[in-house]
Amino acid sequence: MIRFAHSGRLILVATILLAGVDLYFRGKLEALLTEHHLVSTDGVDPPDVVICDIARIDPDEVAETFPDVPIVGFTNHTDTSGLRRAHEAGFDRVLAKSALVEQAPGVIEELIAPVE
Repeated sequence: MIRFAHSGRLILVATILLAGVDLYFRGKLEALLTEHHLVSTDGVDPPDVVICDIARIDPDEVAETFPDVPIVGFTNHTDTSGLRRAHEAGFDRVLAKSALVEQAPGVIEELIAPVE
């Protein structure tokens, strides 16, 4: 995570891994999370946060691959079994896709905020 001061305010820039996120929805997330670095493949360093489309990626596999990284899962609001699987896998936040669009900046800020 990169930290820098801007106008007297500390800015946290997170590397966010998008797992199973299609190009259309990636564009929406890029527009919402402009202060952060979004990637779609694993890099040398672990991401600060993972955002996962649980309709396209197995939640257990994501949780096992990134046990120490906050994970946000999303899917269609009608996919109740997917939402349940992500909760059971231990995701930090599980949201319907429409809620993620509304809440993405706040959710990411909450997950990357320093613990005091």
